[in-house]
Amino acid sequence: MEIRIFDVAHGFCGLLIADNGNIMLFDCGDNQETKFCPSSWLSAIGCTKIDHLIIQNFDQDHVSDLPNVLARFPVTRFFRNQTLTAQQLMLLKFDGGPLTTAMSSAVGIHSDYIHTIANPPLFPNIDFQTFCNPYPTFTDTNNLSLVSFVFYDGMGVAFTGDLETAGWLELLKNPLFCAYLAKTKIFIASHHGRTTGYCAEVFDHCHPQIILISDKEIVHDTQEHDYGGHASGIIWNGGPDRRYVLSTRKDGMITIKKTVGSGFHITI
Repeated sequence: MEIRIFDVAHGFCGLLIADNGNIMLFDCGDNQETKFCPSSWLSAIGCTKIDHLIIQNFDQDHVSDLPNVLARFPVTRFFRNQTLTAQQLMLLKFDGGPLTTAMSSAVGIHSDYIHTIANPPLFPNIDFQTFCNPYPTFTDTNNLSLVSFVFYDGMGVAFTGDLETAGWLELLKNPLFCAYLAKTKIFIASHHGRTTGYCAEVFDHCHPQIILISDKEIVHDTQEHDYGGHASGIIWNGGPDRRYVLSTRKDGMITIKKTVGSGFHITI
């Protein structure tokens, strides 16, 4: 299995390629400065379809390349917070002004993908689970983020969207959610590693080896929260140094590879 966390500046886009070649795409952010966009990258590697599309958060920086992705690739299954309707989502987004083309695509797919898939795509050796807070318990898109867990042969990865402290505290009331946190080895910091996405109580349950952050260069004090104390660290380049936090702003694209029976390996 391979996971890539792309450098999309202040945004998010992650890709999982399963042992059988099936694909999960987590968000569709792009990078305006480098001109990187996931739709072009997927075309370049010969991708013909997206088996699971997961939109963690319905904000522009998570969906900016969605129109191109949908134009090029059929999507088999679509995962998002289903507790709010497409109409409710549209009204939430209208509070911030007119919908962008990308956000209109996001609302559209939220409306269209409502049917059960008879033969869902297979992801061998992978346990995939999602959690979210319900609307209208929360009415902001950050705390309505979809949190996803991928478990593969003893390695757990948490994709956390833009969840903020209040949203974390609500989800922590769920024992099953806490159990999945306890199995997480790679934790992707919510809200691009910003202070607003940090919740100390999460790490009462979650004891990761490494924390990953997707964000652009530091321009706000809220980006400078130190997650390193919560990770046990991984040996880097053969040692003796260890890394506790990797970020796309410093390290670029982050690639995680693992085969059954071996440990995971991260490269940048």
